[in-house]
Amino acid sequence: MKLTFLGTGTSFGVPVVGCDCAVCRSRDPRDQRTRVGAVVEVGRTRLLLDTPPELRLQLLATGITDVDAVLFTHDHADHTNGIDDIRAISVRRVGALPMYGPAETMQGLRVRFPYIFDDAVKAQPGTYKPEGSLTVLEPGVTVRIGDAEVTPVEVPHGRWRVFGYRIGALAYITDAKTIPDAAFALLRGAEVLVLNALFRTPHPTHLSVDEAVVMARRIGARRTWLTHLTHDNLHAALAAELPADIQPAFDGLAVEF
Repeated sequence: MKLTFLGTGTSFGVPVVGCDCAVCRSRDPRDQRTRVGAVVEVGRTRLLLDTPPELRLQLLATGITDVDAVLFTHDHADHTNGIDDIRAISVRRVGALPMYGPAETMQGLRVRFPYIFDDAVKAQPGTYKPEGSLTVLEPGVTVRIGDAEVTPVEVPHGRWRVFGYRIGALAYITDAKTIPDAAFALLRGAEVLVLNALFRTPHPTHLSVDEAVVMARRIGARRTWLTHLTHDNLHAALAAELPADIQPAFDGLAVEF
């Protein structure tokens, strides 16, 4: 398996527009954080996790030219608003690009981006449109997508629900405020864990850095990577502060396991 972090920042991204803090001025490329997304490769299958606003630039930066399907975590702008960039992928496919996620996310995408999913909307001759097909997933119900077995893991994100994903040895959770017992049961045994860690102080809809460490210890993965990081966190300082097996991810990081 291979995991590539496309983006590791919050909805603001880092640097933040109008901010002059040390992180936003940092010359360390690991402190340049686009919105959260990732690609998971299992055998010959490549899965895109979310379509963040910088998707085109992220794919170019990582050299990823194709994916077989998209897994959505939830319908917030920083996780979906780059969906039009799948046009460059779907135009080279036979048939629409499969997309999976929670029912409310699938419905939200259909309403906000109807041209992607409506076969009656045709591109004018000489032009192209993105083409996707939507499949609703249920928490805890495993589906096979190519070479990958994918299990949605439901976690709370304030008043919203988010799907994390268990994909073989990988557990991927973003935008969680906590992890319920039912989710722990699906996450245990993962070799690699990805977990959101927003601020160093408590937040109403996200895990803090300290809370993420506690959750990571309970899940017990061999290696944990923290994502959805803010400009509160200078990469080098956070990496030095954390345990060796729990580290901040950064844009473009590729992990094979």
